[in-house]
Amino acid sequence: MFKTIEWTNEGVRMIDQTRLPAEEVYVTCKDAAEVANAIKRMVIRGAPAIGVAAAMGAALAVSRSSAPDMERLRQDFEAGAQCISQTRPTAVNLFWAIQRMRAEFDRSMAADGSDEDRIRRAKERLVAEARQVLEEDIAANRAIGRHGAALLGSSATVLTHCNAGALATGGYGTALGVIRAAVGAGKKLRVFADETRPFLQGARLTAWELASDGVPVTLITDSMAGHFMKQGALDAAIVGADRIAANGDVANKIGTYSVAVLARENRVPFYVAAPLSTVDLSLASGDQIPIEERSPEEVTHLAGVSIAPGNVEARHPAFDVTPHRYVTAIITERGVARAPYTESLRALTQ
Repeated sequence: MFKTIEWTNEGVRMIDQTRLPAEEVYVTCKDAAEVANAIKRMVIRGAPAIGVAAAMGAALAVSRSSAPDMERLRQDFEAGAQCISQTRPTAVNLFWAIQRMRAEFDRSMAADGSDEDRIRRAKERLVAEARQVLEEDIAANRAIGRHGAALLGSSATVLTHCNAGALATGGYGTALGVIRAAVGAGKKLRVFADETRPFLQGARLTAWELASDGVPVTLITDSMAGHFMKQGALDAAIVGADRIAANGDVANKIGTYSVAVLARENRVPFYVAAPLSTVDLSLASGDQIPIEERSPEEVTHLAGVSIAPGNVEARHPAFDVTPHRYVTAIITERGVARAPYTESLRALTQ
């Protein structure tokens, strides 16, 4: 079994997702800047996994600091947090994790004792908090899986988009967690994984995870989803999320909106599986969600090889927003939210 990310004495160890499925290689980040670089380069990706990485990067900023007093330690923490916060703007889990770590640091800052004692305790507490973020994420994913599995029939074919599995989380997965839980409950599931251009998370990562687990998986191109829905070959679509607004609008990997529209047209249930840390109640709608724009070269090149004329422009928004009217239900660790999402999501977060 692989581990997406873990805390070690040497640093934050994570599987390099840019090398999969050809190689199972691990990298160890020894400071916050290296964690930030890993997030930016998509060595680690997926909103919950990014949240865990952000927490551990913040812990590294403190645990590796040689600050002589608490004020200098705060400066080191904030520098690390700022570095990580500038990596990827769409996934709210990253910012949620930084805020959680900042709250833990503030508690250490306010504690009684000498600076030496407070520095020692702050380092211990932030490492412990980062590890707790990881453990809570895995537990949340398993709960999401249990709630979501109940929505699937005893025999079903499910479409996924991008990768919302163990690789995208601390472990187990959100959308793939639902599939894993259903299979574990004895249901007969087959998965259609679309390739998810341009980074190919479906082809490289989802297919690899499911095949490794022995779950029947069929790889299709992104443009084939509508064809198979029209044929009646798909019983449901399940995706993850990077940010969910208060009204239930969902930001997820580019192409998700198209899947949702096709699902509505063909009367296929469209489910979103995500922990409550992905819900951003401060945003009234998805119109306010910042959309990351990545390098056009990820569109014009594949594995470093140009697949387009050199004189053409390209665009690469990494995410799109699916309006809540296309979402059948949002599966969280505390239960399943249904429309109206302004009420159901708020109720689950209280």
